[in-house]
Amino acid sequence: MRPDDEAPEGEADNADYVTFDMAGERYAFPMTRVQEIIRMPTVVKVPLGPPSLAGLANLRGRVLPVVGLRECCDMPGVEHDETTRVIVVDGGVPLGFVVDRVASVISIDPAAMESADSVRSTVNSDVLIGVIKSDGVAMTSVLDVDRLVGSQFDQLAARVGRTESTARVPMSEENDAESNDTLELVSFAVEGQEYALPIDQVQEIVQAPTEVSHVPNAGSRVLGVIDLRGRLLPVVSMRRVFGLPVTELEPQNRIVVVSIKDGVVGVVMDTVREVLRVPHQLVAPLPSFVAGDGRKSEVESVCRLEDGKRLVSVLSVNRMFDSPEVRSEIAEHQGWEEGAEMPAERVADDGRGDEELFVVFRLDDEEYAVDVDAVQEIIRVPEALIRVPRSFEFVEGLVNLRGTVLPVVDLRTRLGLARCDRDERQRIVVLIIGGVRTGFVVDSVAEVARVGRQVLEPAPELSAEQARVVSRVANLPEQKRMLLLVQVDQLLAAGQAEALADVLAEDELVAV
Repeated sequence: MRPDDEAPEGEADNADYVTFDMAGERYAFPMTRVQEIIRMPTVVKVPLGPPSLAGLANLRGRVLPVVGLRECCDMPGVEHDETTRVIVVDGGVPLGFVVDRVASVISIDPAAMESADSVRSTVNSDVLIGVIKSDGVAMTSVLDVDRLVGSQFDQLAARVGRTESTARVPMSEENDAESNDTLELVSFAVEGQEYALPIDQVQEIVQAPTEVSHVPNAGSRVLGVIDLRGRLLPVVSMRRVFGLPVTELEPQNRIVVVSIKDGVVGVVMDTVREVLRVPHQLVAPLPSFVAGDGRKSEVESVCRLEDGKRLVSVLSVNRMFDSPEVRSEIAEHQGWEEGAEMPAERVADDGRGDEELFVVFRLDDEEYAVDVDAVQEIIRVPEALIRVPRSFEFVEGLVNLRGTVLPVVDLRTRLGLARCDRDERQRIVVLIIGGVRTGFVVDSVAEVARVGRQVLEPAPELSAEQARVVSRVANLPEQKRMLLLVQVDQLLAAGQAEALADVLAEDELVAV
């Protein structure tokens, strides 16, 4: 912030201003504070931010907070049109102000500027530097960039060198112990039957494109290749692996990218269902008399869920692609021959390496993500929830999850978004917060995605609560996506987590 009674050194000698219009009046920013002027970009809405925040935009690979200047100045908002522009200013970090239209760049005699001390305007005088009154120039109010930023975004500050906040939050000892006693799986459906793959064998899950580039004389299992962020990915049909008829690609189809001995391959599934954490005692190896020759051998174990009413067959990636014929087919489409030394970049793609794995879900048309290690499982929303009287507004109720009571929170309400009607796409993402297993209702679960750490950056601190809950952003300009990364341990404050634990304990006592 600059002092109240004087401008920054050098600004008084600079008589260049960028002028713009709002609500029929002329305003200006000092040219020294303007970085560039752009058209209104596509923005990602951020929950828990100030009312003036329009959202976050991607500006040449950089995350740019965009705010409505009308809202900052207590003016009624208007629809954006072809004349709408965003003036990018230096506010400690780059910040974009939405204005009705940009007029021009003017140079004036400093004597033509009248101090804000003598100005009375409908706009709060605290955000005024002064008023330009010059021949040939419409009366123009010059706004103070620093005061505009400070009045709306107390938490907005440069975070250069703050690497601690970008580090991954380590799992608690309790979570470590639990992860050692559970099997993490991604479940999917093929021809109505539920299967699963160990999550450590899954690199990411992406939506199937409308078509796959077919390759002449391709093998029976390989559909073709797709471009995955600049890399040719061979795509195999799970239906062909199982000897089922292949159907046309549809919007619900997903491609599960898995690591195999000789590289990486995408497998088309009918749908991807849930992320499961299954206790090892519920997983049994396939009986020896079943695991004979043929397709059955690709199933290495079976999970018995919901008291045995739901059986999930766990597949082995190595068994699926173990035959020399299949490996040869895949190798041909990866651009290298079997037996040749693999390029170094392909070897690096086999494990997590410099990547993080996230469960991506949607709320109000925006994409959010949580670290996959924090997700216990993902389940459907039951038809009825047990209501909890006099609880928090965002608590939907309680549900019986395999004999234990699970509190369920509406994540839309928790993040200050409007509620929506229940539908078939909604899911409950089960997390552990403050030692309490808690379910959060989301609009839909999109995928499990691997994101390179080089595209992860701290989220702009637009409000205290937003900075705690939405801590980082995954900026993916090539995919025209921006993922808002949610800090799981901040979804509930300490008092809220304790209150939920008390409600849970009381309900379990009543159940006994």
